[in-house]
Amino acid sequence: MKKIYSIFAIILVLSSCEGQKEQSLSDVIASKDLAQIRAKKSELDNKMQQISAEIKLLNTEIEILDTLKRVPLVTAIKLKNEVFTHFLELQGNVTTKQNVLIYPEVAGTLEKVFVKEGQKVSKGQALGKIDNGGLEQQVAQLEATTALAKTTFERQKRLWDEKIGSEIQYLQTKTNYEASKNQLAQLKKQIDKFTIRAPFSGVIDDVIKDQGTVVAPGPGAEIFRIVNLSNMFIEADIPESYITDVTIGKYVEIDFPVLGKSLETKVRQTGNFINPANRTFKIEVGVPNNDRSIKPNLTAKLKINDYTNAEAILIPQSIISENANGEQYVYVIKNLNNDKGIATQTVVKTGKTQGDVIEILEGVTSGDVLIEAGARSVKNGQEVKISKS
Repeated sequence: MKKIYSIFAIILVLSSCEGQKEQSLSDVIASKDLAQIRAKKSELDNKMQQISAEIKLLNTEIEILDTLKRVPLVTAIKLKNEVFTHFLELQGNVTTKQNVLIYPEVAGTLEKVFVKEGQKVSKGQALGKIDNGGLEQQVAQLEATTALAKTTFERQKRLWDEKIGSEIQYLQTKTNYEASKNQLAQLKKQIDKFTIRAPFSGVIDDVIKDQGTVVAPGPGAEIFRIVNLSNMFIEADIPESYITDVTIGKYVEIDFPVLGKSLETKVRQTGNFINPANRTFKIEVGVPNNDRSIKPNLTAKLKINDYTNAEAILIPQSIISENANGEQYVYVIKNLNNDKGIATQTVVKTGKTQGDVIEILEGVTSGDVLIEAGARSVKNGQEVKISKS
């Protein structure tokens, strides 16, 4: 009987435990009982907080005990002062002020052409001659008349010096001689216009009119084109914001892509007028052209030195990041011990860029060690290890 009572007691206990068995999540949801669901959620929240706290304790202990923990590998650069030369890059065309068309000053037949295309000429050299219609004979006749007037005047002057003859005779011979001399000079000046001369030294680029052509002053009457390739320059438009940086004497690198040629020169002139249409001013850059390979209207690329800092801090642009406030920052390795240190986020102020580098104006100084490769994957305050490779 006692055994029966004992078995009965055990069954009651088991039944009681079965009734107190925890319901599954699906059972709670299926119950549609809001109070029961909220109670289940509260229970799970408490368990989650407890588990998170336990995991945190475990991680702390692992950090203390694990001597082989993984530290991010990064590469680093040590900052130093160096010369930074910034260039303003733009495009321009080669030109020359000595590229002109030569027109006749008088009408007539182009009697002779003394030069050919490609020929070098000197300033004042005769290029061609226009028929003067008999002016040379008039000059010869007037020269004889002037010579006679000169002789008459000189004789009359000697007599007048000896108090012989009248003053009026002396003055008349003097006036006749001077008038004849002036007339001769004027006629020679006029006849000289029939000879076409080079206004400057250069090269005959084109002989436009053939010998025997009737020419006259005016549009369409050009006879020669002469170019001086030794006095070349490039004219370019510079934004007004560079007016204090691009000045006379500034260093310039010129590249001629078509020729595969580069040269160094300087700004020789800056404009004094701001174009209101595009807010630019003009500059002239002299172009040395000793081999005469550079031609007018040739396209050129200019790099004008507008800024130089002899003690600049330069870093690669790729290691700069930006935070939520729009500030630029880099990671400086602090507390460096052997090859390990702490990555510290440092806000910087940047200056001009050139190629892949950028100038740092504030935030870091010479001697600081910055994370280069790996800067995007570290966090502020994280320990890092500098790779030796």
